[in-house]
Amino acid sequence: MKNNTLSKRLGVFAVNHPWWVLLLSLIFVGISAAGIKGLEFTNNYRVFFGEDNPQLLAFDALQNTYSKSDNVMILVEPKNGDIFTRENLQAVVELTKDSWQLPYSSRVDSISNFQHTIAQGDDLIVADLISQPLAMTDEQLQYVKQVAVNEPLLKDRLISRTGHVTGVNVTMQLPGTNPMEAMEITVVVRQMVDAFKLKHPDLTLHLSGMVMMNNAFGEASVKDNSTLIPLMYGIVLLVLIFCLRSFTATMSVILLIIFSIITALGLAIYAGIKLTPTSAMAPTIILTMAVADSVHLLVTFLHNMRLGHEKKKAMQESLRINFQPIVLTSVTTAIGFLSLNFSDAPPFRDLGNIVALGVIIALLLSVTLLPALMTLLPVRVKLKDELDNSAMKKLAAFVIKRRKALLIGNTILALVLMSFIPRNEINDEFVKYFDESIEFRRATDFLNDNLSGIYNVEISIDTGSAGGISEPAYLAKIEQFKLWLLQQPEVVHVNSITDTFKRLNKNMHGDDERWYKLPEERELAAQYLLLYEMSLPYGLDLNDQINIDKSGIRVIASMENLSTRQMLDVERRLHNWMDVNFSEYTINAASPVLMFSHIGQRNIIRMLIGSLAALVLISLILIAAFRSVKLGLISLIPNLIPAGMAFGIWGLIDGQVGLGLSVVTGMTIGIVVDDTVHFISKYRRAKVEKGLSSEEAVRYAFSTVGVALWVTSLVLVSGFVVLSTSSFLMNSGMGLMTAITIAVALIMDFLFLPPILMTLDKKRG
Repeated sequence: MKNNTLSKRLGVFAVNHPWWVLLLSLIFVGISAAGIKGLEFTNNYRVFFGEDNPQLLAFDALQNTYSKSDNVMILVEPKNGDIFTRENLQAVVELTKDSWQLPYSSRVDSISNFQHTIAQGDDLIVADLISQPLAMTDEQLQYVKQVAVNEPLLKDRLISRTGHVTGVNVTMQLPGTNPMEAMEITVVVRQMVDAFKLKHPDLTLHLSGMVMMNNAFGEASVKDNSTLIPLMYGIVLLVLIFCLRSFTATMSVILLIIFSIITALGLAIYAGIKLTPTSAMAPTIILTMAVADSVHLLVTFLHNMRLGHEKKKAMQESLRINFQPIVLTSVTTAIGFLSLNFSDAPPFRDLGNIVALGVIIALLLSVTLLPALMTLLPVRVKLKDELDNSAMKKLAAFVIKRRKALLIGNTILALVLMSFIPRNEINDEFVKYFDESIEFRRATDFLNDNLSGIYNVEISIDTGSAGGISEPAYLAKIEQFKLWLLQQPEVVHVNSITDTFKRLNKNMHGDDERWYKLPEERELAAQYLLLYEMSLPYGLDLNDQINIDKSGIRVIASMENLSTRQMLDVERRLHNWMDVNFSEYTINAASPVLMFSHIGQRNIIRMLIGSLAALVLISLILIAAFRSVKLGLISLIPNLIPAGMAFGIWGLIDGQVGLGLSVVTGMTIGIVVDDTVHFISKYRRAKVEKGLSSEEAVRYAFSTVGVALWVTSLVLVSGFVVLSTSSFLMNSGMGLMTAITIAVALIMDFLFLPPILMTLDKKRG
């Protein structure tokens, strides 16, 4: 009764004072949307990890102890397949020199400036491996090639085993004050590369590294928003024109969508939210969500007008009938998206909050601004009889006639599909977050095929005493650890200071290969290290491998592209070995790939808790709204089953559940409730107000709300299918899975819910 009174008052005010409603709406939207001027976009991969994320804290500790590992890797691929020609080596020398000029560049490593050491009498000569290559003899070219492809610190890291590809690695010290740092660096790097290609057309350059990955997040987002949102608007426009067959109604909905999006974004930015590649999808999702309420309201409004009702009365009646279900569906949808606050990844929390805000704003505008606009604008319809939708009549008749078969068949289908859920496994490959249309993905695949890839694990082994790294026993254990790492099938390269110690020991014994081993005395090791460090040029010191007081070193293991499951298996073996062999030292193992591997697994657990909390809250709301425990519980069946069936389907077609898919259940719980609420609301109205039997109430529900249900579901599925074409896998997987869930939910609401109602709710209204 209260809902009817509120909807009646709202309807009377909206249609009798449309100009006031329009003015107040514009003021509200204008003030809220003004926040967009403070829009900031953050594309650093670190945004996916909260400040208290244990893997991020471990990684930050490493970065603060040693030099940072943010980098741009420039891969050089000569057309002749041989880096070691005079012209190609000269190009590498030039590229190395130019790379020092890049913004935030703190170190540049390549085969040309590798600090090669040789003995000359009693002296240690430390110099660039390659200098003035155009003047080199054939013997000198052959010598530097043999050194490069056999040097452990270069082979598989900066030069391929066959010498057909090399890399110039630029380490960046990013201050982290500008969210657009990666894009700024990328622009300059690409300008340098373009100029380099003009001078050296026989060389192909590929750009990879963590800075380029950060930039790829931003580029994927910009690309998606420039293509997906216009495409989605086009689809929504076509669907609305076809279904509503009213230009005025269609344009009103488009205006409502725009207002909902800019208002939600403005308020979110006022609240301090920054857009990320994931939360930047909020406008596309709000666009699809905002359609639902307005379509239900307008379908009933136009239906009433076709029956001959006067425009104002038609809108007031539509509000009376639809007010409760659209409030319920909006609230439950918002709850579903708010459950994303349980996510371990801040971008998903931001996405959930922005979309929930957009859904509530769309609700407010649907029951105020939309009725006012339809009152002010001309609306033309053709008069028709009530319940004249032949397609829905036939569908209702089929469902009523075949209720038992549908009940049994759908139950079996649901159980069969859900039996495939165990085929899914928690897995992610963060390089594959981007499809091959993104330059970073292509370059990184090339890097992985030819050198060592960007999947690294950094391990700090600290002795706890200053100068402790010169202890022979410590160095022997580090060497043992390096050899163990190289025995692991996933490991491609290991960067360890022990290789430098062995080379220095050989140099100081007249370059005798028999002395290519670790020094056996602490004082000797410390002297070698001091002599070597004093000979190094500026920018090529050992801060990337040794901490300040020389109490610990950093070993970096580079691996091939690994899935979450494989990476966690490597980490488990790593910790098991270190627990046995490094028990007396302080160990810290961390890297971005470990961060992504852990967050996917942790996010699944947290989102299951969030989904359960949302489900309980939604269930209580539905029971209270329908004033019936039976109807509330019945409504849960078609709301829970679609997510289970969708994950079963996913187990058949893919089976990989990553960070993006981990939030789908929470998102879709609120969405799939919408159709169920609208159907049961009309069903209950037919029984309570018209005194119809369950069968006739089902027929009435199909006739009054059936069209609106498939229209809104079509828009929702279209929106998320469009999202599934995103070049950012985290968004595309989420979009496809959500589209499957919504499509399954509509089928269940049409073919499973009515038989359940007719079976369990036989009592006449």
